[in-house]
Amino acid sequence: MRPRLRARTAARPSRPPAEAERLRGGGRQYTTAAGACGGLVALIWLFVVRPDGPAAPSRVDITQQAARLRAVAPYQTYVPRGLPAGWLVTGSRITGTPGDGPVAWHLGFRTVLGGYAAVEESDEDPAAFVPRMTNRDRPVGAQQVAGATWERYHRPDKRQYSLARRLPGVTIVVTGTASYDELAALAAALRPQLKPQSQP
Repeated sequence: MRPRLRARTAARPSRPPAEAERLRGGGRQYTTAAGACGGLVALIWLFVVRPDGPAAPSRVDITQQAARLRAVAPYQTYVPRGLPAGWLVTGSRITGTPGDGPVAWHLGFRTVLGGYAAVEESDEDPAAFVPRMTNRDRPVGAQQVAGATWERYHRPDKRQYSLARRLPGVTIVVTGTASYDELAALAAALRPQLKPQSQP
């Protein structure tokens, strides 16, 4: 009978100390890198995205923008005056010229309750301007604001509320995610601007 052979167990080669230390440190390096990435994302979210945080005040000078609009618009222009404390201007944009119209003004606000509201006024055909600004073809009702009748519009899927008023030569829409009450406050604050007197 052949003698039973003993199975030989091969000894695992030991890793050099430097390699073993590198492998043990890999987990720590991964954790450190992940933490750094998470911190960067948090900073971006805090200072850039900031979905529910307070809006930074804009450097838009409404008086200056209103004067520019008054100079180029061929219609009676309207500017908000005396809005409640806490409303912040988020942006202003004037487009078009009398020779290359229509002339339009967009003026955006963050309301005191954190909603968004904008004044849109233009001498564009209201049949095209109102549906484009409100994202609706037909009003859902009417609302009295400071003795004037404004049409109500609502786009539920966009959480967009709007008030529109057609005046001779100009159409005004106040619109945004703000409530009808806040939009009405903005509409009530609109005041007509006097056209600059022509030089003799």
